[in-house]
Amino acid sequence: MERNQLQFPQDFIWGTATASYQIEGAVSEDGRGPSIWDTFSQTPGKVKNGDTGAVAADHYHRWRDDIQLMKRLNASAYRFSIAWPRIFPTGRGQVNQPGLDFYSRLVDGLLEAGITPFVTLYHWDLPQALEDEGGWLRRGIVDDYVAYVDTVSRALGDRVKYWITFNEPWVFTWLGYVFGIHAPGHATGLPTRALQATHHCYVAHGRAVPVIRANAPGAEVGITLNLSHIDPASNRPEDIAAARRYDGHLNRWYLDPLFRGAYPEDMVEHYREFLPEIEPGDMETIAAAIDFLGVNYYSRTVVADEPDQFGLKLKTVPQEGEHTAMGWEVYPEGLYRLLVRLGREYPVRALYVTENGAAYDDVVTPEGHVHDEQRVSYLHRHFAAASRAIADGAPLKGYFVWSLMDNFEWAEGYDKRFGIIYIDYQTQERIIKDSGYYFAQIAAGVPSPGD
Repeated sequence: MERNQLQFPQDFIWGTATASYQIEGAVSEDGRGPSIWDTFSQTPGKVKNGDTGAVAADHYHRWRDDIQLMKRLNASAYRFSIAWPRIFPTGRGQVNQPGLDFYSRLVDGLLEAGITPFVTLYHWDLPQALEDEGGWLRRGIVDDYVAYVDTVSRALGDRVKYWITFNEPWVFTWLGYVFGIHAPGHATGLPTRALQATHHCYVAHGRAVPVIRANAPGAEVGITLNLSHIDPASNRPEDIAAARRYDGHLNRWYLDPLFRGAYPEDMVEHYREFLPEIEPGDMETIAAAIDFLGVNYYSRTVVADEPDQFGLKLKTVPQEGEHTAMGWEVYPEGLYRLLVRLGREYPVRALYVTENGAAYDDVVTPEGHVHDEQRVSYLHRHFAAASRAIADGAPLKGYFVWSLMDNFEWAEGYDKRFGIIYIDYQTQERIIKDSGYYFAQIAAGVPSPGD
């Protein structure tokens, strides 16, 4: 599909995405309390090169300039997250007004620039004080989260009309409480921990939905999941069954409660030794009607049957071909198939690709340019896949590229660059990459030269 053949509706939303801890810096300013990622990144050996988000892209001080860059990219929307420790430094109690004021100014600046804010309420930076009490393993975290959401949505609900309750529950529960490679870093190897944390997260989500609706009349509310298209490594029945299990583990365990009011039966049986504590009424709460589903897609997953320590009886199988600097296979067809599947199998009102992008080893030329043609190609092919999905009935309403700018890439530190804007971390200079100019053309509906 040539670039001038990409077909998107006139009202399609083109945006970019970031997360608070990854870009803001200013971790000790204006009353902000420590988060689990402050603690984790300061723990020796947890993050590459000992990197932390203490300064990151200094967005806390440079947000006005960053909004002007979004305008140059023709972005019609910006997905960003609120840092819970800026609002409640210890997770609850007295509101930290300077923290709320920062996000209020940011929202006003976006609206003045004609950019629609999409607010993510939780993108992993839990206040450390709440983790000290048990974090997402403690049932009381639900009340803490809802009180936080109530505060933020009261303050911004008159202007923010798109709200995302959580970003990627699978990641922060499994990587944080089972594998230990993300904050809070508990390498327990116990699936029960992830499933219990997920359940508390989902109850918190379900309880937050009506709170947001009450505080932001007319707003649309959703949640963002990291989802993958999954293929078996062969046509062997064992590999096909393994692919189904992994689909249950990564996709259906997170989709079914939202849209069907129950965890998938086959996975309930599979997880029978590890199931979370579920209180009466929880599943009804979790299934609160949402307006959209956010989809974060980066690559597909190919799996084969093989015993493992978590009882899933599978392993992921690396594929040959093109890969990003993260080692992830470039597979746009997976995005197409995932979006079409979601539209057909679940009663989703609307879909947004809330993250899609790629890390590559970007180099600044002597002339001060970043020619990231691999990323341009990656984005184009995924935009084409999304265009095809819309033509085949997927209710896709918008697309957010990850990321607006290079940032702190969690356990990878600053080694991996996902931005369509280059950040020189020594000087904080911003350079729009070729991929940024390509995005600007697509967002403006202008075909690329030569197509």
